[in-house]
Amino acid sequence: METKRILSTKKLLPNQKQFLLNAGLSVIEADFITVRYTPFTFTDIRQNLIFTSQNAVISFLKQEESRNYIHQPVFCVGIKTKEAAENAGYTVAAVADYGEELAQIIVGSHAGESFTFFSGSLRRDIIPDALTNAGIAFNEIEVYQTILSPHKINTSLDGVLFYSPSGIESYLMENSITAEVCFCIGTTTAQALEGITRNIMIANKPTVENVIVQCVNYYREL
Repeated sequence: METKRILSTKKLLPNQKQFLLNAGLSVIEADFITVRYTPFTFTDIRQNLIFTSQNAVISFLKQEESRNYIHQPVFCVGIKTKEAAENAGYTVAAVADYGEELAQIIVGSHAGESFTFFSGSLRRDIIPDALTNAGIAFNEIEVYQTILSPHKINTSLDGVLFYSPSGIESYLMENSITAEVCFCIGTTTAQALEGITRNIMIANKPTVENVIVQCVNYYREL
């Protein structure tokens, strides 16, 4: 059988890449987005902390003053975000796979509390809108920038691994999607492909590892 050529739109850890190679797949990888951590001021930090990405936690922890808030509950999106916070000694009060789910938890069980949302430059409006509509007190501090870093891929591909809507946006700046199968980390990422392709596979869990497993299983079953 012809070897399938896969592109990962972010550079993988060695063991992640090896899993694809062990499945007989050819792998190309490049970072289609770049993260720039931005300095910020700790002003008016509310009783609960919200992080929707691991990058937000990393940027937060880069500031020495973050240790002053180690006893405040953390609400986060994604298992990697949760792990980053807990590994630094913070207590995670709630975690969800998607922003919509976390917003429901906050609105349903923590409406009388206040929150500070540590966000990225390309964050979606779901959590701020939900808190605003529910009358929940919150403020927002931008702690990192997401920068599109497009690359032209000059070889034919069978599959592309996508991890965020911004990764898709960056990819499409220099490339098109035709018959490639697009493996997406979650439904939010998949939605960015609406009207572009129907060849979409969504990971069972929104992690890089699950995207890889989905890809391997797809080609194994052909």
